[in-house]
Amino acid sequence: MRNLKLIIHREYMARVRNKTFIVMTFLSPLILVGMFFLIAYLSMLNNGEQKIIGINDQSGVFSGEFEDTEDIQYLDLSTVSLDEAKRIVELEGYQGVLYIPDMENNVELAESIEFFGKESPGFGTLQQMERIITEKLTTRELIARGVDISQIQSAETKVNIQIENFQGQRTSRMSGYIKMIFGGAAGYLLMMFIIIYGNMVMRSVIEEKTNRIIEIIVSSVKPITLMLGKILGTSLAGITQFAIWVILGSVLLFIASAMTGVPMVAPPSEAQQGFDQLANSDMQQLLTDVANLPMLSLVISFLVYFIGGYFLYSAIYAAIGAAVDSETDTQQFMFPIILPLMLGIYVGFFSVIENPHGTVSTVFSMIPLTSPIVMLMRIPFGVPWWELGISVLLLIVTNIAILWLAAKIYRVGILMYGKKPTYKELYKWLKY
Repeated sequence: MRNLKLIIHREYMARVRNKTFIVMTFLSPLILVGMFFLIAYLSMLNNGEQKIIGINDQSGVFSGEFEDTEDIQYLDLSTVSLDEAKRIVELEGYQGVLYIPDMENNVELAESIEFFGKESPGFGTLQQMERIITEKLTTRELIARGVDISQIQSAETKVNIQIENFQGQRTSRMSGYIKMIFGGAAGYLLMMFIIIYGNMVMRSVIEEKTNRIIEIIVSSVKPITLMLGKILGTSLAGITQFAIWVILGSVLLFIASAMTGVPMVAPPSEAQQGFDQLANSDMQQLLTDVANLPMLSLVISFLVYFIGGYFLYSAIYAAIGAAVDSETDTQQFMFPIILPLMLGIYVGFFSVIENPHGTVSTVFSMIPLTSPIVMLMRIPFGVPWWELGISVLLLIVTNIAILWLAAKIYRVGILMYGKKPTYKELYKWLKY
């Protein structure tokens, strides 16, 4: 136990005193905050640019229908020919020209409308123009068939379905997305932590092995004690670095936002309109949904799955570091490690949000290699305690098994030099 404490302390101090570690600990938040505000500023500039589109309406049906918005200004070029309209738009550098021919048949007219421009219009711009044309042509067709439009408009009824669970608790329609954001952020954060600091463990083992320091160390310390000390020491250094990132990043975000006037979140104009609509209707319910999230359960589960997932993958990283002579030789073993982590992310985002209690989501939240990510994404949606217990138990059992197997590879690999091991040779080491 005393040797383990010494190794943990040595690994921790070696990490936090490293110049690269110190520089990146304080430089990374500056870079990330700078990139964040650069993206937000460029987004604001992009949204502030008003597109100019010429309308060449030869039918006369859409006169006054295209109204200017914050993003688009419509220029009426219906009095000139199509060729002249194209020339004007190209000469002035406008977005393009929308050509509407003169036809009586609405179906033929809808199929004959064209847009001419140097580049294709954005999806939102195209969708807005299509909506205006569709509404006008639909109204025109109904009138042609003798339908009273005023009666249809007066008969329209807005439906707002109230969502409530069986316990009588009301939720908003955005509740599922809120849960996915919190769960997805926790799962993605865990994956990045495992990859970053798992690699640190692996590089530490490779460094000591190539310097032949390991031969001296193992003469007085058991290989499994050394491996555990490296994992624990590196994880503590990682937690220290991450805590500094969170605190320093939050402070920098607040200061930069106050000094530059750029909001911390700069959504596109369409998203902002939707948010404004939400603020007028369901914002109170949305805040209630956030307050009703199982935050305590999510935080405790994050700590449990972080410890379990990190130990699981760090043991594998340590075994790989012991088996090779250089970081270049690790490439053949990295894909099998990254694959389950990426699989967990994809299953989480494509399955959990659609059906958090479905077979796929449930199975992958039980498999130890993917459960730290997928289960964290499921928890905001509510997970039965017995499923959570089985998932944690399987993770603990797998951790013990992987640590035992990794220790056997580590014990042999740290003293092997000059040859790239194959999967067959690794299997033989497990029998020693």
